[in-house]
Amino acid sequence: MRFTVLTLSDRSYAGIRPDQSGPLAVKILKEAFAGSAIETAILPDDRKAIREKLLESSANGYSDLIITTGGTGLAPRDVTPEATRDVLEREIPGISEAARAAGLAKTPHAMLSRGVCGTRGKTLIINLPGSPKAVAEYLSLLTPVIRHVLDLLSGLKEACDSLPIMAPTSEGERSPSSAPELD
Repeated sequence: MRFTVLTLSDRSYAGIRPDQSGPLAVKILKEAFAGSAIETAILPDDRKAIREKLLESSANGYSDLIITTGGTGLAPRDVTPEATRDVLEREIPGISEAARAAGLAKTPHAMLSRGVCGTRGKTLIINLPGSPKAVAEYLSLLTPVIRHVLDLLSGLKEACDSLPIMAPTSEGERSPSSAPELD
């Protein structure tokens, strides 16, 4: 698999602050997806530059996964979600919602993250906050889902609707239902 990790920070781009989130994301992804090739880049908080890099990295299946760190807050130059929405074909709000919900268990500031997630072609794009702690927590939560989405996008797995419907039994357990297929 091919991944891209983009750190989006004016200060890291200018060399004022070392990038800690991007290298941490790379480390976590290498552990979770052994053998994957990972490209990295640091960009300024510039909507056009971010959008162009997302388009380049997702073109023709160049990257299976793009993780961005930074630019998801409320500062005037935090434009990562807007740049990401510019390129997404299908948004997956549940992934971002789950990450924020898990973050809320640790800090009320998680509700301020505006990160989005979705697909462009067969590429999954996920915005993460710029905090190394948030990157670690979010990727820990999302890694199994990332693997599943990548399998779906690549055609290795069929969509979930091809599985039997699991209806609750009288004992509260789930078993395959004889419910009719929905069109």
